Amino acid sequence: MDLIEMRPVGHVQGGRAEATKDGWGDNRSVIALDPERFAPDATRGLELQSHVEVVFHFHLHADEPQETGARHPRGRTDWPEVGIFAQRGRMRQNRIGVSICRLLRVDGLELHVEGLDAVDGTPVLDVKPVWSGYLPRGELREPDWAREIMKNYWETPGKS
Repeated sequence: MDLIEMRPVGHVQGGRAEATKDGWGDNRSVIALDPERFAPDATRGLELQSHVEVVFHFHLHADEPQETGARHPRGRTDWPEVGIFAQRGRMRQNRIGVSICRLLRVDGLELHVEGLDAVDGTPVLDVKPVWSGYLPRGELREPDWAREIMKNYWETPGKS
C-alpha cells in the first residue's frame, strides 16, 4: 500500500476549543491559509460562493484507537452496530473529516466561516467550493438512526 503524506493548506483559528457532539450550527471560525504557500490570488473568486467544503484532519485525541470494524454510533446500543464506513466517526483510519459550511467572507487568505465542525487549531487539508452540480443526484437514502444523530448536530443548545 502506498504511503500518502499531506501538508495542511492552513489551520482553523477561533471557534470552539473542544469538540462536542452537537450544536455546531453557529460556530464561527476562520480558516487561515498558509501564506508561505499561497498568495492572496489563491482565493480569488471564492467570495462568490455561499458555501465551502472543508477537508480536515481530526488532530485531537490522536491516541484514541482507530475503528476498523463495526460499532454502535456514539456508543448507543439502541442504534444498530454498523461499520466505520457506514458512519462519520472521528476514529477513522486516516482521521479525515469533511464538512460543508457557510462562507461568510474572504479576507485575503482568511476564510471566515460558520458551521464548521472543526476546532481551533485543526489542520485543514483542502477547501473546495460547493457547487450544486456536485450535490447528490436523485433521492437521498439514510437510516433512521442517522437522522436522529444529526437532529441536534447543527442546533445551538437552548435554541429551536
